[in-house]
Amino acid sequence: MEFSELNLPDYLVSTVAGLGYEKPTFIQEKAIPVLLSGKDVIAQSETGSGKTAAFALPIISKATPGQGVQCLVLAPTRELAEQVAFEFRRLSRNKKLAIAAVYGGVDIEPQISALRRSEIIVATPGRMLDHLSRRTADFRRLQFLVLDEADKMFEMGFIDDVRSIIKTLPRERQTMLFSATIGPEVRSISSDYMKAPHMLRANPYVDKGALKQLYYDVRPQDKFSLLLHLISEEKPGLSIVFCATRSRVDTVTRNLTANRINAVAIHGGHTQAKRNSVMRDVRTGKVHILVATDVAARGLDIRNVSHVFNYDIPKTSVEYVHRIGRTARAGKSGKAISILAEADHENFRHVMEDRSLGIQRQPVPSFRRVAFIMPKRDFSRNFPRRIVAGYSRRR
Repeated sequence: MEFSELNLPDYLVSTVAGLGYEKPTFIQEKAIPVLLSGKDVIAQSETGSGKTAAFALPIISKATPGQGVQCLVLAPTRELAEQVAFEFRRLSRNKKLAIAAVYGGVDIEPQISALRRSEIIVATPGRMLDHLSRRTADFRRLQFLVLDEADKMFEMGFIDDVRSIIKTLPRERQTMLFSATIGPEVRSISSDYMKAPHMLRANPYVDKGALKQLYYDVRPQDKFSLLLHLISEEKPGLSIVFCATRSRVDTVTRNLTANRINAVAIHGGHTQAKRNSVMRDVRTGKVHILVATDVAARGLDIRNVSHVFNYDIPKTSVEYVHRIGRTARAGKSGKAISILAEADHENFRHVMEDRSLGIQRQPVPSFRRVAFIMPKRDFSRNFPRRIVAGYSRRR
């Protein structure tokens, strides 16, 4: 199917062609005609499936410049809000709509000005509530509400904020909910605030046939040395190293950099300016290793990822699938490599409950043990601050 067959206006068909969109993705093909018809939609769709364009194109086709705020998109993180706003701007360049990204951690005054003159607002729930309490947001002309990555938004504790925001919006509107998983909270929101929603399920965007999933089981003190060895041996392209906490992200990044690996960190403790700088470096190819927490990485549009390294193992198979979905996209191959130590075994058992994953155990290779500097708060008898250089072989 072509974009020209989706009943989009000609100027939008020309816009997507100019942006290099060749054919609609599965979720775009299914969602766009339904959304153009005015129906509420619940779409189960992963990051990377093309979901932003799936809801942005119908909204752009119906929005009118100069008529006040007509669309509110709620997103769980600042990064996703920026990403969605960026995509709206690209897709609406032939219609001259004003789009504002609204989130915390930055000066609120420019946002107040943007809210007065924008047709489309992309916001995180906390900052949106702040604007509502200040009476700086006028949604009387709102026609569209989008809940993007709803499951993550609720997992992060925003469900009450979302409910509070929805109660201030016009009842006569079109509501669109996009979520990787459909859990009880998603169902609750849909039953309370949506009108006979049309349910869509996207095909997995990750080609599991092109994705090789491996894991290694090592001693705790050998984790970083093995990661460094694998990066050196695999010679990956753009890669993401997932860690469980902000402090772990910083520690791993510092040690990679100390070992001449061009790595950058991203997590919720960084300012928005820092996050934007990191993503520019990643997208321009200045750095090839991004070390991140799940929350920071969720919603980031990072393309052409060759490897995902799980330095810490996620707690569920769902989160694991979110991580590995960063690679092996659009017909390209990829690897997902998990490095286990004793503390990861319980989480990994939960991941392996999904029998469809096909994660293969690998023999631990010989590798050089390198110096690993840990922050003072991580000192313990078992993990001295500096592990001296040496060689390790799994026996």
